[in-house]
Amino acid sequence: MSFELLHTDATTKARRGRLTTPHGVIETPIFMPVGTQGTVKTLHPDDLLAIEAQIILGNTYHLYLRPGLDVIDQFGGLHNFMQWQRPILTDSGGFQVWSLAKLRKITEEGVRFQNHLNGAAMMLSPEVSMEIQARLGSDIAMLFDECPPYPCERSYAEESTDLTSRWAKRCRDWVDANRPEATDGGRQLHFGIVQGSVYADLRERSARALVDLGFDGYAIGGVSVGEPEVEMMRAMDHAVPFLPEDKPRYAMGLGTPPQLLEMIARGVDMFDCVMPTRVARNGMAFTFDGPINFKNARHEFDTSPLHPDTHPTVLPFSRAYIRHLIKAGEILGLRLLSLHNLHFFLTLMQQAREAISANRFEEFKNEFIERYEARNY
Repeated sequence: MSFELLHTDATTKARRGRLTTPHGVIETPIFMPVGTQGTVKTLHPDDLLAIEAQIILGNTYHLYLRPGLDVIDQFGGLHNFMQWQRPILTDSGGFQVWSLAKLRKITEEGVRFQNHLNGAAMMLSPEVSMEIQARLGSDIAMLFDECPPYPCERSYAEESTDLTSRWAKRCRDWVDANRPEATDGGRQLHFGIVQGSVYADLRERSARALVDLGFDGYAIGGVSVGEPEVEMMRAMDHAVPFLPEDKPRYAMGLGTPPQLLEMIARGVDMFDCVMPTRVARNGMAFTFDGPINFKNARHEFDTSPLHPDTHPTVLPFSRAYIRHLIKAGEILGLRLLSLHNLHFFLTLMQQAREAISANRFEEFKNEFIERYEARNY
């Protein structure tokens, strides 16, 4: 398994790369649809193949609670359980404990918490998180970290950052001792997570500590937790320069289409976000000419397609019909908008890769954002 840096744009830090995993090759920059509970909401695996999704996410916390590891073990891992034979990345569960647990207590050992389903007392530690992900058989496993809130006092951020670094060492030790494989064989890859809140020196400290431990890739975490966009971009600026050129870089849990391009320009390679499918379930579609809200009355009699660049599966349906489906709460409406939005995000990544290869990423980024924000469609 390896990451190959194919090309860097002439005028930005945007990178074209290729990450090889046990279940296939991932061309970067890439957006990863989120399948938190073993499914990308409303979509069949064939839909994901149709839009050329290269990798999707599963979540350690949610899958550990339901259906549980004993069930997934029966199928030989998550790939077979959900009938998806391309790469899977699993989150460590740390963010979900932070955001969903009813009560939690963070100690050096790990996090004791009451789960959000039934309030049962549970424990997640670096070793437990890595073991769960090993049994899931994901291609990429994220290290267990602590995600500080925003805003965050420096004293807390410093303690949290150092705790994440110590936990990363324990994850590394567990991996070295157990050498987990992805489903169907092949070494499972492991990514460290840079923390540090809004403090530049803590981001640098976290990045350097992880690099010293040596992982297959590096993520920037603790973003999209309520901070303004300027702080989100600063987090990238304060972490990316200290990460290896020959390893993939992953910005976790974000963002809007313009944000993705701004982060690609800063040298980030991989992204995930629930936004495309979440807003689809609320009647919104992303397009190259800006978002469309299908709950607006202006679309009631509109005979035009969603957008000329939509996926062929969606193209035959009029805006009026899609609006009707959304207003009526019909599942087909949610599926069509989810399919469209993910197709849009993946098409944007493909165009970004092509622009990087042609040394025109800055021009591409600026043209896209100008058109997107004009909202003329």
